[in-house]
Amino acid sequence: MPENDQERLATDLGAAVSQLMRHLRAASPQGELTPTQRAVISRIDTDGPATIAALARAELVRPQSMRLTVGALEERGVLARRPHPTDGRQVVFSLTEEGGRMLAAVRQAKQNWLAVAIADRLTTQEQQTLATATELMRRLMPE
Repeated sequence: MPENDQERLATDLGAAVSQLMRHLRAASPQGELTPTQRAVISRIDTDGPATIAALARAELVRPQSMRLTVGALEERGVLARRPHPTDGRQVVFSLTEEGGRMLAAVRQAKQNWLAVAIADRLTTQEQQTLATATELMRRLMPE
């Protein structure tokens, strides 16, 4: 059972990470994308083409909701559909060239904002502390 110090640290860390994520989303040039849309294009980029059902399971949403998300991305030219290789009843969605460019721009904007914030707001010693904290945060993740 965690002690009060660990519970307080967990609360503070969670709040700080949430606030950082909000700032990173705001720094993106693709502000018109919803968080779910961003998650979908990132997941397809990382895991490869996917069906609506697979995306819905991965993002913990209903397939009906994912259909709307994927439909909006397809309409914008970010995703393209093609027949499923083994199940003719399904289709798989993959990133288009435009989708890849959009995702790269989003990631670059986030990275740029964070790098500037680190350089402008933290001393060299604080940057080293942040590097150590980053490694500790990685260790908190399940393997």
